[in-house]
Amino acid sequence: MKAAHVETLFARLQAANPQPVSELHYRNSFELLVAVVLSAQATDAGVNKATPALFAAAPTPQAMARLDEDAVAGYIRTIGLYRTKARNVLALSRALVESHAGQVPSTREALEALPGVGRKTANVVLNVAFGEPTLAVDTHVLRVANRLGLARSSKPLEVEQALLKLVPAAYAHDAHHWLILHGRYVCKARQPECWRCALADLCPYKPKTALPARKTAERGRPS
Repeated sequence: MKAAHVETLFARLQAANPQPVSELHYRNSFELLVAVVLSAQATDAGVNKATPALFAAAPTPQAMARLDEDAVAGYIRTIGLYRTKARNVLALSRALVESHAGQVPSTREALEALPGVGRKTANVVLNVAFGEPTLAVDTHVLRVANRLGLARSSKPLEVEQALLKLVPAAYAHDAHHWLILHGRYVCKARQPECWRCALADLCPYKPKTALPARKTAERGRPS
């Protein structure tokens, strides 16, 4: 995609949503970190249903570290892979207490050294908690970037690197939020809603989906 088109693309996303934010619910960097770890292979909505009780019981790494695995698992049992995630949340909480004075570190190296924290999770925390212009590539970003022609890879790291080269600096901080939300609500995996996409004329993805017949009929009815 040409640089001018990339600029136009992100300008439109910005105009539609000037201040995008994570849809995960959190009150501080620790809760954000835990929520992102829990969101792997789960929906933000599902995580948001489970975390209020968990965070009420353990609002700090110190409090979380005092719980046992069964207690944490009980709070998050509605989330996929909850046993593994419970172990990771406990282990990362203990690591924060033992190695970081109970604070979430602000470097990629330190974040990725925490149990259950990979590159995507680290990118989210660096971006949302610490304001860095990182790009967290989840399934939505991977799909949208390839459909729009911003990247040509099925590998998250390659897509991230391609986007970092292409996204204009003015849009870098919010880019992954826009792409995630666009993939979640418009450029969906099975049935992209091309008929209402603000980027359709810039997008090489084919075939474009048409306005569903039911909606077409609704538009034709007199008001």
